[in-house]
Formats: sequence, structure tokens, C-alpha cells
Amino acid sequence: MKAKAISIPVTRNSTDSTAMKTFGMLTLAVMLLMLQSVMGHARGAPESFADLADEISPSVVNITTTTTVAAPLGQGPSPMVPEGSPFEDFFKDFMDRGGNGARPRRSQALGSGFVISEDGYIVTNNHVIAEADEIEIEFFSGETLKAKLIGRDPKVDIALLKVESDEPLSFVSFGDSDIMRVGDWVMAMGNPLGQGFSVSAGIVSARNRALSGTYDDYLQTDAAINRGNSGGPLFNMDGQVIGVNTAILSPNGGSIGIGFSMASNVVTRVVDQLKEFGETRRGWLGVRIQDVTGDVAEAMGLENVAGALVTDVPEGPASVAGIKSGDVITSFDGVVVKDTRELVRKVGNTEVGKEVRVVVLREGKTQTLKITLGRRETAEGSVPAVAEVPQAPVEKGVLGLTVTAMTDELRGQLGLADGAEGLVVKEVDETSGAFEKGLRAGDVLTEAGQQKIATVEDLEARIKDAKEAGRKSLLLLVRRSGEPRFVAVAIE
Repeated sequence: MKAKAISIPVTRNSTDSTAMKTFGMLTLAVMLLMLQSVMGHARGAPESFADLADEISPSVVNITTTTTVAAPLGQGPSPMVPEGSPFEDFFKDFMDRGGNGARPRRSQALGSGFVISEDGYIVTNNHVIAEADEIEIEFFSGETLKAKLIGRDPKVDIALLKVESDEPLSFVSFGDSDIMRVGDWVMAMGNPLGQGFSVSAGIVSARNRALSGTYDDYLQTDAAINRGNSGGPLFNMDGQVIGVNTAILSPNGGSIGIGFSMASNVVTRVVDQLKEFGETRRGWLGVRIQDVTGDVAEAMGLENVAGALVTDVPEGPASVAGIKSGDVITSFDGVVVKDTRELVRKVGNTEVGKEVRVVVLREGKTQTLKITLGRRETAEGSVPAVAEVPQAPVEKGVLGLTVTAMTDELRGQLGLADGAEGLVVKEVDETSGAFEKGLRAGDVLTEAGQQKIATVEDLEARIKDAKEAGRKSLLLLVRRSGEPRFVAVAIE
């Protein structure tokens, strides 16, 4: 087919018509080259997914787990036989054979997975194999092999299995989930509803989704994912795994086009540690943190609504290095911290024992601290220490709160440690800003304006300081059931 001629109007005069004609031809050539470049980078819908499906199918597996479950007592009708009756043993044996006694039963569950090495390592979801006594792997060829559990990580719902095979196994590699864009084509494969080796295709609908876990980083896709797809791979168009299908959002239990796959760049770190250690080893900074909100930033006089606000520093790496409650962590190991979720993930992905530089904002000035990270798995459940400060039993209304100094009696009523300090909230005016911010009777105020408070006079002094500084709110550190959080309460 002949190329269509494109006419470009050119204004000419008697002296430069040739030059302008040449310029117009060059402009057209440049435009065509730019158009060709753009078309080359644009990626249209594939004509078929068949070649990709053929390529990756041998590496995807069905997983069947068997679990021994103790049958609950009292199920089914039970005849009344007098104790000592000659029929007592007969009826007992009969009920056991009928399955109505408390005999254990076998339960099976189905899921998906994929082979990541020719020597038989297989990745799946932790919830697929949780509590399993036996794990059986079915390959695309129909062959079945028993698998053993190498390690698992409930926090990101990933498990690593291993099978022994006489022949090298077909396997797939992980891709870079960070370069996936919303709108990119993806393909899921697995064992939905027990149907086995089923393929579905769609696009990346969203990135960086968080569901409920600390380290969540999900790709959202509209590729059909159903029960049984759990643990199966989500592929890019190069046949690389960029996600592990884990969850769906559905009112009826079936796919409605909202599925979630744990990003491969999270999974690969976990898999490497499970393979090497049989467990995860995440970095631990040793702080409790919350996001910096707009009102908190105003109360602290911060220029930016960013970073991670330290609410508590239990005994650990951060306390040794000198981090304090009220510090705002703005940088970790050379990377700017936007919010708490980002900081938690960065710390968790950093190797245990590494010395990192942490930049904090304290009283309007930045400080750089060197911290040697501990290990989160051995530190979880640690309880922050608190210092003992003598209190006087004074009660007063302020900021819509009725507060009183801490006493041994109040410590006992609230279930606090012997050394717990601060002001106890006795009542909250339901029309006050403090009530709107969630403060309730029984809360304990331990800081105001980033300074410790032990008496009502301390709190009133902090309010006066904030007003003199021209601030509209006061930052309070509130503890409820031992959990700390900062709250900015209006003082006008």
C-alpha cells in the first residue's frame, strides 16, 4: 500500500523557498521518527496468551494439603447406656466406628504454587499449607510428589516448600515488581476452585496496596482470582513472576475483578531468607511510631507533613543510640522517610546487625544518629520501660478534659505498671475538640508539647508556652492500654 502523502503548508518568498522546502522536509522526517519511537514503546494487547501459557505451565503446580483435625465432642445422637452395663463397651465401639465419637478426622485443602529452581524449591502462600500434616504437589504433567516445608512467613503470607525429583524441574524466575505500571498486562495461573491449571489474564489495576499486614505491598489486578488460586503466580508478559496471588475482595467469595498479589520484590527477600535460614530475619530499630498528620505538624511547628513520629522508645537499638519520644524520623539509611509504613518496610528489609544513619528532627533541629539494627523476630513483645515520678493527687478541668495526677490506686484500676507516670483523664466533655480527637476517660497523658508532664501545673505551663508561640493546638502523648499515640488538641 502506498504511503499517504502529507502536505505541510510553507510560506515562501522569492529568496528562501528552497531553504524553507528543505526545512519542511527535515521537520516531517523528525516528526515521523518521533511517532515511530512512541509507537515502539507503546505496548498493545497481545494477540494471544497461548505461547506464554505453554511456556510457564510446567512450572505451576497444584497443592493438596492434608490435616488431622480432632472431631468436636458431643456431635450427633448418643444413646444413653447405664454405666457398668454389659452393652457399654459394645455401644462405645459402635459409635467410634460410626465416626460420632471424638475420633480425629482428615481434612484436605487445595491451593497453588510455582517452582523457582530446578532442584525443587516451590513458593506458595503460608495460609495454603498452615497446619498441614502432608503436602502433595501435582505437576502439569500429572506427576505427584510429596513436599516438605522449608520455612514460612505469616507476616507476608509466604511459604517455601521443597520436593525431591530425579529429573531437573521446569521453573520460573522472579521479575521486578517495582517497574510494573498500572495498565500493564498480567496473567495468573493456578488451581481455582479445584479446577487445576487454569489461566486468566488482566491488567495491573493499582500498585502499593496495603491490606492488613505491616509489610504489605500488593499489586491489584482484575485478572480472575478465586479460591484455590492462593499461592499461584502472577506473570508479566515476559513470563516472569511479579506477584504471588494471595487475596480477593469479594462479597460472594468469587472473583469480581479485585485481586491482590504480593509484590515479587517483597517475596524474593523472604524466600532468600527462608532458603538460607528457614526463617525470616528482619531489621529492628526499636521504636513505636505514628504518622505525622497536619494538626500534629502544626502543633510541633513542622514545615512538612512527613516522616515518622516516635511515640515510644523501649529498650533496644534506638534507645542505645539516643532516639527520644517526640523525635520525627526524616531519613533512614540515606533514604527520605515519607510515612510510618515506608519506614517499617525499609527497616524490615535491612539486614540485622547493619549500622545505619538515622536523621531525626528534634526541637526544630536535625540530628544524625548511628544505630546498629537488631532483629525484629527476637524483639517482638518487648515492653517499654517507664520511669517513676512521684505525683500529687490534684484534679482539674482543662482542654475539655478533667485530669488528675497519677496515684497507686489509679495505677491498679487501670492495670498500669508500678512506675507508670502522667495525668489520668477522669472525664471528657463530649462537645470538646479533645473528644472529637478520640480522647476518653482512662487515657493517660504523659507528654504535652513534647515535654513530660507529671502534674496539672505541668500541663497548664505547656498550654501557656504553646499560646505564646502562636500555636493553635497542643501536642499530647496519650497512652491507652499501654499503647502510645500523639494527639493534637486545639487550645483556643
